[in-house]
Amino acid sequence: MQAQDIMSRNVLTVVPSTRIDVAIELMLQRKVSGLPVLNADGQMVGIISEGDLLRRYETGTGDRHRSKLLSFLVGPGQEAEEFVHTHSRDVADLMTTEVAVVSETAALEEVVSMMEQRRVRRVPVMRGDKLVGIVTRSDLLRALALKLDGEKATDKSDAEIEKTLIDSLADSSWSAASNVGVTVKDGVVTLNGFVYDERARAALRVAAENTPGVKGVEDQLVWIDLTTGMTVMG
Repeated sequence: MQAQDIMSRNVLTVVPSTRIDVAIELMLQRKVSGLPVLNADGQMVGIISEGDLLRRYETGTGDRHRSKLLSFLVGPGQEAEEFVHTHSRDVADLMTTEVAVVSETAALEEVVSMMEQRRVRRVPVMRGDKLVGIVTRSDLLRALALKLDGEKATDKSDAEIEKTLIDSLADSSWSAASNVGVTVKDGVVTLNGFVYDERARAALRVAAENTPGVKGVEDQLVWIDLTTGMTVMG
């Protein structure tokens, strides 16, 4: 799946000269947490988000209350920049200009990794230097919901379910497949055998639950705790 498959295409944008009260009203009305900023040529020059509006003098959050020594170390230039950020009414002065972007054909893995690394909630999608969409965390959740709904509707025979699950476990280093038995009846998977790690037991259950066509899972595994010799049934 690629960015273009799940991105929102009708992206609400603003220009650098947009006043922040207008930008805030747009975000509240459209229930979005950020707005790409485009110049007169339609090129993206930044993004204004809730994070850019956290520290404002209007709410009493703009003053960092530095000591005289720390203010000296920070320098007047930095404090002047912070004053602009907390007092300016123009989007151009508050927007983030170093924006992480992806192409239309970027894999979702790339999008998610970028969100994690940059700690952002949205990633603009570009075609060359033109904005064509945006992927937000909500878009990812919608894609996940559609995938899960599709799996619910999957109709598989017991034999197909059993083969799919066994093949999947054979490819997993944690499954200890040689110690685990799998049977399927009327879409319900029964796991039996033994494991040496409680975490592997949970992973086996989840693997069974995620197999297309499965309606339920019965855990009859025995967990053998190698540190104490105790056994725990499912």
